Amino acid sequence: MVATILKSDHVVLHNLNWLQFTNILDNLGENRAVRVAYDQGTLEIMTPLPEHGYYEDVISDIIKDIADELDINYECYGVTTWKRESKLAGVEPDSCFYFQNESIIRGKLSFDLNQDPPPDLALEIDLTSKSLDRFPIYARLGVPEIWCYDSGELKIYHLQENLYIEVTNSSIFPQLSIQDIPQIIKDNLPLGRRIIRKIVREWVKKKLNK
Repeated sequence: MVATILKSDHVVLHNLNWLQFTNILDNLGENRAVRVAYDQGTLEIMTPLPEHGYYEDVISDIIKDIADELDINYECYGVTTWKRESKLAGVEPDSCFYFQNESIIRGKLSFDLNQDPPPDLALEIDLTSKSLDRFPIYARLGVPEIWCYDSGELKIYHLQENLYIEVTNSSIFPQLSIQDIPQIIKDNLPLGRRIIRKIVREWVKKKLNK
């Protein structure tokens, strides 16, 4: 095992087998601040910044609010470790949701991606430079859609033939311009979280009534 320490809050470990990876997860424990990603022997461990935590939380809430307004069933599993040994892949999204497969996993509290479907949507907040590209990991896990927030932009990616392609519309909320969300947050940041959520709900209603 070889370690590369990029910053005090950013460490990359190389040449880790699957058992070493799972042992590190066990040692880190359930209640931890760091995020991990594992790709074919390379493990990245990062500690998110406060700004990261804010956007992770506010966008996750917005996704729930949109689903409520559209009367779409969903399950949110937040920061969950998704992994498959056969794919040598493991990742922790900043939040994740089931929509299309919600009825299949409803009520489940543990998962095995060898038999359970992966989340339908993963949220990535990309405010710091990550050494490990998450997209190939998500692709091997089979996550169909990723939302990636970076520097005031929210981009949508769909999995097509094992690659993620940037698209305009979300397959989950095709009637909405998801790219408008960062501007809504920015314009109303001084008003607080509750007002942002209220404005998002009003935005959805206006879009539906057009």
